[in-house]
Amino acid sequence: MAHFLFRAHYTQAGIQGVLKEGAANRVKAMDAVTASVGGRVETCYWAFGDDDFVLIADLPSNAAAAAIATSVSASGAAGVSTTVLLTAAEVDEARGIGVQYRAPGS
Repeated sequence: MAHFLFRAHYTQAGIQGVLKEGAANRVKAMDAVTASVGGRVETCYWAFGDDDFVLIADLPSNAAAAAIATSVSASGAAGVSTTVLLTAAEVDEARGIGVQYRAPGS
């Protein structure tokens, strides 16, 4: 399984929902949505700044991550951005792959 970082910023309606039902209920909802695609929440936090909520999930595929992100965004309660997280082993594997690249203008 792969790890994904989800960053969300709530709309006015979304934050009103959090205030109405409580943060713990939103964590339960995120546990349920990740389980529905065969994954699990590793950790989640509320934050100050551009992101209101951050979550790291262990999911079976990119498609599962996209399904969560698009479903949450389509609800209108939050906008979501998703980042694929790599382990050190995956970075080392990438390091060993030969790439032929020419920088622009070179």
